[in-house]
Amino acid sequence: MAAPSQSPITSVSQVPVAPAVNLQPQLLSRLLLDLRGRRFSVDRETIMNLPESVLLCLFPNGLVLSRQSAAFTDGGGEHEEDEEVYAVDFDPDCFAFVLAFFRQSQDAFYGTATNPGLYAAQQHLTDQVPASDFAPASQNPLLTRQAIIVLREELEYFAIPTGDKSAGTDAAGLPNTRLLAIKRECGNKLLDKRSIFTALQRNVNKENNVAEQHLIDMLCMSGFDRDDEWGYRALEPSRCCISSIALVLLKTGIVHPSESSPGGQVTVDYVQMATAQKLLLFWRKPARKCWWDGVDVDIAKPGEPAHMIKLWARRVWTLELSLI
Repeated sequence: MAAPSQSPITSVSQVPVAPAVNLQPQLLSRLLLDLRGRRFSVDRETIMNLPESVLLCLFPNGLVLSRQSAAFTDGGGEHEEDEEVYAVDFDPDCFAFVLAFFRQSQDAFYGTATNPGLYAAQQHLTDQVPASDFAPASQNPLLTRQAIIVLREELEYFAIPTGDKSAGTDAAGLPNTRLLAIKRECGNKLLDKRSIFTALQRNVNKENNVAEQHLIDMLCMSGFDRDDEWGYRALEPSRCCISSIALVLLKTGIVHPSESSPGGQVTVDYVQMATAQKLLLFWRKPARKCWWDGVDVDIAKPGEPAHMIKLWARRVWTLELSLI
């Protein structure tokens, strides 16, 4: 038998090589989230349907839906996948509000085991609706998927207690008890102001900003009303910050017959459809707007003399379109 060649180019191993083992991590079918002590078990599809802006809040460092990506575990075991937990710093009530709205919208559009949804009555429209500047009718997602407008606001406020010498900070720069109480009262006052467009309209009137007025008009044509309130609004713990979110179904121009006339035909308002298609620009591409707003609030309790506080608020709006 000839000796094996010593050349690194022609040398071949005489030992059979074992086939490579699949090292791909197993994808998780469900995620167990711990939101400030409250746990949610959410399937992977639901997570992926959530708005991009909400996902960024839930997972600011990114999300990898595999076993290796879990933040911490409750321990080993046969059902290890069910025990992997993500610790998330996000308002659990806000998360529950989003999940409930998306689930109800999905059931209404796609139907359930007992009730057919809207999609069954309009799926024939893909062959009837003319093509647009955005996509052919067969590729128009507004015909085949439920569209939801997502509007979020992060409001940071700064109280200026002029004339109140008892409110201040200590040597370390930390607020004293009186200043903390003033900040809490100011937060509660802002929390009660639930109207969505009041602050932005005030800024439009002040600055005569045509673009902001156009934004309000577009949102009100697409599903919002001018007197709408935030669907969920709450103070963030240990912060002078209020988080708000509003969810509405996009008016696509597809008109279904009312329950009083079940035999009617599905019709399409093509002007409204063209307006709705402009919102596709915000699909998976959240847009943000930031502005400062100054207001005076009276934090006096009933029966007490007026106690006016100057508040400066930094508002950040995030607008997005979700398709489920």
